[in-house]
Amino acid sequence: MLQRYLPILDWGRSYNREVLTSDLMAAVIVTIMLIPQSLAYAMLAGLPPVVGLYASILPLVAYALFGTSRTLAVGPVAVVSLMTASAAGAVASAGTAAYMEAAITLAALSGVMLTVLGLLRLGFLANLLSHPVISGFISASGILIATSQLKHILGVTAGGETWPEMLAGLAGALGNINLPTVAIGIPATLFLFWVRKGAKPALMKLGLGPRAADLTAKAGPVVAVAVTIIAVIAFGLEQRGVSVVGAIPQGLPPFALPQADIALIEALWVPALLISVIGFVESVSVAQTLAAKRRQRIAPDQELIGLGASNIASALSGGYPVTGGFARSVVNFDAGAQTPAAGAYTAVGIALASLFLTPLLFHLPNATLAATIIVAVLSLVDLKTPGLLWVYSKADFAAHAATIAITLLAGVELGVIAGVAVGLLLYLWRASRPHAAIVGRVPGTEHFRNVDRHTVLTLPHLLSIRIDESLTYLNARWLEEYVLEQVAERPPLRHVVLMCSAVNAIDASGLESLEAINHRLADAGVKLHLSEVKGPVMDRLKRTHFLEELQGRVFLSQDKAFADLALDNGEELPPPIPDEARGLI
Repeated sequence: MLQRYLPILDWGRSYNREVLTSDLMAAVIVTIMLIPQSLAYAMLAGLPPVVGLYASILPLVAYALFGTSRTLAVGPVAVVSLMTASAAGAVASAGTAAYMEAAITLAALSGVMLTVLGLLRLGFLANLLSHPVISGFISASGILIATSQLKHILGVTAGGETWPEMLAGLAGALGNINLPTVAIGIPATLFLFWVRKGAKPALMKLGLGPRAADLTAKAGPVVAVAVTIIAVIAFGLEQRGVSVVGAIPQGLPPFALPQADIALIEALWVPALLISVIGFVESVSVAQTLAAKRRQRIAPDQELIGLGASNIASALSGGYPVTGGFARSVVNFDAGAQTPAAGAYTAVGIALASLFLTPLLFHLPNATLAATIIVAVLSLVDLKTPGLLWVYSKADFAAHAATIAITLLAGVELGVIAGVAVGLLLYLWRASRPHAAIVGRVPGTEHFRNVDRHTVLTLPHLLSIRIDESLTYLNARWLEEYVLEQVAERPPLRHVVLMCSAVNAIDASGLESLEAINHRLADAGVKLHLSEVKGPVMDRLKRTHFLEELQGRVFLSQDKAFADLALDNGEELPPPIPDEARGLI
């Protein structure tokens, strides 16, 4: 039991010097990448840059103790930072102590919610967010985040929570562009875009191996940070209007319990729940993808506990909500991390940076941090999925498009809620109109197929209907109307067989509709039969009076039903297939 809740007791037993070396190497690479990212994402969340460092220390240690993924890198991420800014901004002004308290409270609430969900094994609730909804939300969030950072690239003041407001604010501020800031921001952005695609081939041409070139290219943001800091100092750009990070407090994160402000909790619990679910879905998707590459596995319910512990640790150390990041986790994986201990070593690296390196970041331009964010989030914008969904499923496309539109026009929280609502409504609509097919026997076989798709044998007095969905309150009345409509179109009909091979459950409403169909067919002189009823479904039917009142029979197979009922009208069937040939069908 203890090992289940503390996975470190599992992988820790086989920890050795070779694994230690791999984890330390990965930690060095991720630390170099995480320092500028942490500062940038804290700025995106409307918080002092040092809060990003605080959120990258104790949360990583907590995940190392409770998480099950060997390579997931926990910390601040773009989408959660945006959601934090939106939620905290609704209750306080950015830059105030109340805003900071709201961010810490969000982390605490998110941590408690995730932990409780994990202890209750409710990880499946994340399935309410379908892939089209998640994809649409992340793409729209990427657009919002990138747009929100353009003001730092241009050196202007512009606000706005929604995309139209942001664009209007930028348009109104174009006359106040600061050219020295643009001279920093645009080259930094272009350089970081080039680093993502062009740095590795360039380094390989210089003689570095593929892996070494790839890992070196990941340090591109650090190069941008160093060069722009030197440029600000050398050319006195701060005096020319270039906004810089300024003084960053030196030292380790402060340890304090979040304030139990009931009014604040009431205002933030819904955003905290959304942050928890979005963060968990993003994190577990990355963790499962990377685990599959090494034939490892993760435990989603324990991942909830791991992420919950990480967020609680963040709240206790002055941070804000965190989750597993895609880019960092891939770097951690490629760098050779073998266990979650790599995250703990990364935390040590961030702690050392907080103690000794923060004075060097005083002259870091905000434009450089904005460039880091823009390059990171634009990779999240998926331009292919809308077209694929339009071709494959119009309903999923509708959920995807609604999520994008509402996120851009009304904000991130309403975007998630609307996406889930549209997805559920479309699911209920599809479930209320299940697929059903009239089937006949394929000549020379025991197989039954849709009469509209295959050349099959049917009989005028026998109607076979295959139901391709469980019978529930959502579709029971539809099935009743469908069967009676088909019967009304066939005056010679004497038997109706419901083929139940795809029926996994029949609820009370479904049973009531079956009883109604049975009685109404009996009044018309037609017998109702069932075939291929699954064992659990039959067990439940035996607890009722339905089988006693059923006018027809329950057949083990559709072929048996077809053969017996065909003879009831004197019809001759084709000769049965020889036994020795059955294995070839």
